[in-house]
Amino acid sequence: MSDQVIIFDTTLRDGEQALAASLSVREKLQIALALERLGVDVMEAGFPVSSPGDFKSVRTIAEHVKGSVICGLARAVEKDIDACGESLSVAERFRIHTFISTSTVHVESKLRRSFEDVLNMGVNAVKHARKYTDDVEFSCEDAGRTPIDNLCRMVEAAIDAGATTVNIPDTVGYTIPSEFGGIITDLFNRVPNIDKAVISVHCHNDLGLAVANSIAAVQAGARQIECTINGIGERAGNCSLEEVAMILNTRKDITKVSTGINTQEIYKTSRLVSQLCNMPVQSNKAIVGANAFSHSSGIHQDGVLKNKNTYEIITPQSIGKSETSLNMTSRSGRHVIKHRMSELGYSDKDYDLDNLYESFLVLADRKGQVFDYDLEALLYFNQQQKDEQHYKLLHLNAISGTPKTATAGVLLQVGDQEIEQAANGNGPVDASYRAILNAANIPVEIVDYKLGTKTGGEDAQGHANIIATYKGKRYHGFGLSTDIVDASAKALLHVLNLTYRADQVEEKKQAKQQGE
Repeated sequence: MSDQVIIFDTTLRDGEQALAASLSVREKLQIALALERLGVDVMEAGFPVSSPGDFKSVRTIAEHVKGSVICGLARAVEKDIDACGESLSVAERFRIHTFISTSTVHVESKLRRSFEDVLNMGVNAVKHARKYTDDVEFSCEDAGRTPIDNLCRMVEAAIDAGATTVNIPDTVGYTIPSEFGGIITDLFNRVPNIDKAVISVHCHNDLGLAVANSIAAVQAGARQIECTINGIGERAGNCSLEEVAMILNTRKDITKVSTGINTQEIYKTSRLVSQLCNMPVQSNKAIVGANAFSHSSGIHQDGVLKNKNTYEIITPQSIGKSETSLNMTSRSGRHVIKHRMSELGYSDKDYDLDNLYESFLVLADRKGQVFDYDLEALLYFNQQQKDEQHYKLLHLNAISGTPKTATAGVLLQVGDQEIEQAANGNGPVDASYRAILNAANIPVEIVDYKLGTKTGGEDAQGHANIIATYKGKRYHGFGLSTDIVDASAKALLHVLNLTYRADQVEEKKQAKQQGE
C-alpha cells in the first residue's frame, strides 16, 4: 500500500457553497492558483451543472491550473456528468466526481427509491463518466450511516464499473474515529476488488471529529483525504486541510505516511481564503489561528525562551508565517516592497509591483508606518479591483455630528457618465450608501454589514464587508481604507460592479438563446 496520502481540496465546491455570497470567477481563480502553489493533488473546482457561473469558473480554472488534477462534481445523472466533461475538457488532467446517497434514510426519504435502483444509478453514472476520462471518482453519500452490507456492495459495483477512486463520506459528521476507522477496515476486508481503487474519505465536522475521523481512516488504509482550507463548508464545516497536512507531516512516526503539501504555503493560503470568503479564522484555530503560536502563561513563556520545543511542536516558519515586524515608510523604495513580499512568501507573479507600490505610498502617507500585514491587506484589495469598474467613486464627502443628521454627497462615474447625488442618513455610512445607490439607481438591498480591521493600532486600515441582495442573488463586497466611511463606500462599489457583471452575463446568455 502506498505511503503517500492524496490531498483532495474541495474549498471551491463544498466550502464555497456554504458562503453567504458566491465568489466571482476571478476570486475562485485566485484561490485555485493558491491551492496549486500549496501542492494539492486534486482540486474540486465546482459543480458545473448548477449554474452558468459555476460552469465558467470550473472551465476557467481548468484552463489555468496545471499542477493539480481539476475535478468537477456531478450527481448520478447524465446531464450533470456531461456538464463536467464539457467544462473540464480544456484541462491537462481532470477527474469527474459523481455521487449518490446510500444510507437507508437518504435512499428512502430523499431519493424515494429502492437500494437496487440506487446501485444501478451509481454504476451507470460511473460508466457514463468513463466516456470522458479514466479518472472517475464515485462517492457513497452518507456512507457513515449506510448498512455495511449495502456499502460493500456499492463500493464493489462502482469499482467494477470503472471508478478509480471510491469516496466514503461521513456526510453528517455522525461517526467517531474508532467507528469510522472500522468502516474502512471492513471495506478492505470484505470488498474483493478494493485493491483496484483508491479509498477516499470526506468527513464533516458536526461533532468536531472531521480531522480525527480522517486520520483514523488513513490509519485503516484510506489514501485520499477530502478537505478544505480553514475547514470551511456546510454547517460546521469540513475536515481542515491545514490540520491534516500538519498532523501527517509532524507525526510521521505514528502515521507512516506523507503528503505533497508545501506546508510553507499554508498560512498565506489560509489568509487568502478567509479574506475572499468573508469568513474570519477564530483566534484559537489550530495551525492558522492568531493565537496558534502565542504564549501567555509565565511558565510557558519562560520555557519557550529557553527552548521553543518546550511548548511549540511546530514552528510558525513551517507554515509560512513570518515573525518579522519590519515597518516601512513612504521613503521606502520598490525594492523594499518587493523584498518584503518575497519574505512573506509571494512571488513576482502573485502581484503587480507598480500597483502595489502606488497603493503602499498612499497608505504610507496616511499612516506613517506600514507593516507586513498592511501589505497583505493591500494585495487582496488590489486583486479585487483588477476587474473593469463600471461604477467608480470619484468623490465622497460625508458630514456627521450630533445632534445633526448625517449628510453625504457623492460624484459617481457610471460608464461614461458622471452623476452627482446627495442624501441624508442616520450616520455617515448610511448617508453615503443612500447617495451612492441614488446615483447608481440600482435596487440593491444590504442585508449584512461588518466593519473591522485587518491590521493593528490606532491608525489601522478599516475593512468593510457587506452582503447585499440583487435580483434574488447574494453578493459579497469588501473595501479597505484608513477611513471607515471610504472603506464602506468601496465595499458597496464592489457589490455594484459585481451586479453589473452578473447582468452582462445574463444578457449575453439570453441573446444566445434568442439567436438559437
